[in-house]
Amino acid sequence: MFDYYYQMTVKILHIFFVVSWFVGLFYLPRIFVNHAMAEEEAVRKRLEIMELKLYRFVTPIGVLAIVFGLWLWFGFLDQFALNSPWLHVKTTLVVLLAAYHLWCGKLMRDFAAGRNRHSHKWYRVFNELPVFALLGSIVLVILKPALW
Repeated sequence: MFDYYYQMTVKILHIFFVVSWFVGLFYLPRIFVNHAMAEEEAVRKRLEIMELKLYRFVTPIGVLAIVFGLWLWFGFLDQFALNSPWLHVKTTLVVLLAAYHLWCGKLMRDFAAGRNRHSHKWYRVFNELPVFALLGSIVLVILKPALW
């Protein structure tokens, strides 16, 4: 009984941190859209501060989402689940999402250094990329037995 509640606690924390991480990854590129459109120096500086604070806030949340996901994977899944293709596909999505997160950090540093090379329209498209990772992850988690 204790093992069940222990596992559910880890799962709840994983879901909480995943949702929180996605909130940050949806909002940060939206700030980039506004930053790319900003013409006044004071507005650009304010957006740089917002970007930095959000990135610093959401980075440990992303790390915790991954840590609790790995804890679920290696701590509670049976051998069959560890070898299931759906889990490896989901892990690939997480790796891509972490790369996206790091890319956001690079873009943020480029803005701060005055090296932004993208338009607000590019950032609008860039902002949609994590939506696909989220949708893919949800599909994999819900339909995992039906896929393989």
